[in-house]
Amino acid sequence: MDAHIITVTTKGQISIPVSIRKSLHIENGDKLVAYTYGDSLLLKVLKVPSTDEFKKTMDEAQAWASSVGYKESDVKDIIKSVRKKRKNENNT
Repeated sequence: MDAHIITVTTKGQISIPVSIRKSLHIENGDKLVAYTYGDSLLLKVLKVPSTDEFKKTMDEAQAWASSVGYKESDVKDIIKSVRKKRKNENNT
C-alpha cells in the first residue's frame, strides 16, 4: 500500500499522485466516489462498464434467473419485495 501526503488547495481540490493514478488506471475524466467514516475518507474509482462488459453481465444474470426458475413476469414482485425489506430495515 502506498501512502502519500496530499495537500488540499484553497478551492478544496486535491491532486492524486501519478504513481497512484497509474496503478489504479485513473485517467482524465474518470469519476471517483468519496465515502466518509468518522475522520476517514475513502476514494473509489467508479468505472462505467463497456457495452460488451455490460452485455456479458446481463447475459449471466439472465442465465442465472432462468436457472432458478424466474420469469420476466416475476421482476416487479421481486423489486417490491426487496424495497419493502429495505424500508423495514431502515425503520428499525
